[in-house]
Amino acid sequence: MIDPDVFPLGFEEYLKRVATLTDEVLIPAEPEMVAAGAVPEHVMRALAHNGLFAVSIPRHLGGLEWSMTEQVRLTMEFTRASCVYRSRFSTVIGLCSQAILDHGTDEQREGLLPKMAAGEHITAFALTEPEAGSDAASLTTTARRVDGGWVIDGRKRYITNAHWADDLVVFARTGEAADGARGVSAFLVPRAADGVTTRLPTRMNGHAEAPVAEIELTGVRVNDSALLGGSPGTGFAAALRGINHARLHVAATCVGQATRMLEETAEHLLGRRQFGAPLADLGAVQADLGACFAELEAGRALTMEAARAFDSATVPRHRIAAAKLFCSEMASRVADRCVQLLGGEGIVGDHPVPRMWRDVRALRIYEGSSPVHERNLGRAVTRQVLRDGTLPDTYRATRGQAASG
Repeated sequence: MIDPDVFPLGFEEYLKRVATLTDEVLIPAEPEMVAAGAVPEHVMRALAHNGLFAVSIPRHLGGLEWSMTEQVRLTMEFTRASCVYRSRFSTVIGLCSQAILDHGTDEQREGLLPKMAAGEHITAFALTEPEAGSDAASLTTTARRVDGGWVIDGRKRYITNAHWADDLVVFARTGEAADGARGVSAFLVPRAADGVTTRLPTRMNGHAEAPVAEIELTGVRVNDSALLGGSPGTGFAAALRGINHARLHVAATCVGQATRMLEETAEHLLGRRQFGAPLADLGAVQADLGACFAELEAGRALTMEAARAFDSATVPRHRIAAAKLFCSEMASRVADRCVQLLGGEGIVGDHPVPRMWRDVRALRIYEGSSPVHERNLGRAVTRQVLRDGTLPDTYRATRGQAASG
C-alpha cells in the first residue's frame, strides 16, 4: 500500500522523494535483480509504498493524479534506474488504468483502480497477437455471445506483466472481421479464470528480469460485467487511449535511460587515463559525448512539449508518436556510443551500461515499432497538408491558409 505521508506532498517534494528512491534503492538493487533474474519483492514493495503505481490514477480513486507533464518528469527520474523496474508497473499506470478510467463503467473504475493504485492488483494489456501487432484492427481473438456473458478464444503474445497479472484487459473481436476496428471489444478477464494459460519465453534479449508472456484463452467464460464500458465495439478506442499515454511514458523512459548511461560513461572516461591524460580529454571522445548530450536534450524537450500539449488540449497523438520514435532511436544511439567509449568494459564484466544497451533496444519496438511510426507520421503529414496546407499538431499561428510574407 501507499505510504500515507505521500498524499499531502506537493509535486516537487514528491519528485525529490522519487529521486531519493532511485538513488538509494533502485540503482543499488540492480545487481541483486540481475543475479535473481527477477525484480526483488522488496523493490516491488518500495515501488508501491512510494506511490509509483498511482501516479496517473485520480485522487478520488486512490491515486496521486499527477498531470502528464508531471508524470513525464517522474518517469525521467525513476528510469535513471533500470527500465525493467518500470516494466513491472507500466501496464498499471498507462495502458490499463487509462483504458479503464476513460472507457470503464463506474463499477469497473471503483472496483479496480484503487487496488491498482495501491500496487495490490496488477493488470496486463492483452492486445498483441502472433499475426496482429501494429495492425491491431486485424486481431483474431474472438468473444462469442452466450446467455449472461461471453466465451473468449484466442492467443496473445509479447504481453508485459501477463504472468503476474491479477486481471488481463483482453481485446477480442465481437463483430465480423470486415468490421475492422469497429468490431473490437475489451474484456476484464481474471488471469486465474478457467481456460487462461500464460507462458514465459525461454529467452529474452533485454528486459530479462521482467519477461513478456504468451496467453492462451480457450473457452474462457466471463460475465457481461467483464465487458469494458458495458457495450461491445468500443475496444479499439480504449486501446488507443492507453497506448497514447504509454507511448509518452516510453519516450520519457528513453530520456531517463540515456541520462544514466551518459553519466556513467562520462564518469568512467574521467577516471581512465590513456596517452598520459584522462580519456575524457580526447577530442574524439568529447565529440561523442557532446553529440549524445545534444540528442538527449532534444528528446527531453520534445517529450516535455508533447506532455504539455497533452495537458492543455486534446491528445496530440502525432507529437506523441514523434517523441516515442525519436527518443527510442536516440536512446539506442546514445547506448551504442557509450558502449564504444567504455571499450573492454562495454562487453566484459558487470558495468550497467551494456545491460542498459540491451534493454533500451526493446523500446524501439514496444508501443509501436520505429518503422510503423515513420510510416504513420509520413501519412499524417501528406494527409494534413492535402487538407489545409499545414503539418499535424501544427505550431503555426494560422491554420488552413498560407503564411503571410
